[in-house]
Amino acid sequence: MERDIVNIGKSVVIKGELNGSEDLTVEGHVEGTIQLKDHVLTIGPNGKIKASVFAKAVIVLGEVTGNVTATDKVDIRDNGSVDGDIISPRVAIAEGAHFRGSVDMQRKGAAAAPAGPPKPAAPQAAEKTQTQPQGTPQRVGA
Repeated sequence: MERDIVNIGKSVVIKGELNGSEDLTVEGHVEGTIQLKDHVLTIGPNGKIKASVFAKAVIVLGEVTGNVTATDKVDIRDNGSVDGDIISPRVAIAEGAHFRGSVDMQRKGAAAAPAGPPKPAAPQAAEKTQTQPQGTPQRVGA
């Protein structure tokens, strides 16, 4: 399956809101907001972004000033630059890249998922450790 990819050339300047349903490569200048919910945004080596970015994945080879939110991954490559906060479950920063801001890598539902399985496993683990000889007996229960 071939994906559509749109290019914004290095002489193009966009100010405002940019929405799309295709992968996008930016070599020019964009100021405002970029929203590509289910698609990949690539900021090329000549690209300069001053925007809030929302995409499935963001690959940075140029410069981004603004917060970046990705549902899959943010990848700052060699010579890439991000000045702003990143929210994404996966973040990669190459040697030689520039980053200034904070990173939030919390996955969706991460707080709920670990809470379920350990409850049934905890009593079994406690019973197993109780049968092992130790210097002081363990107390189980209320």
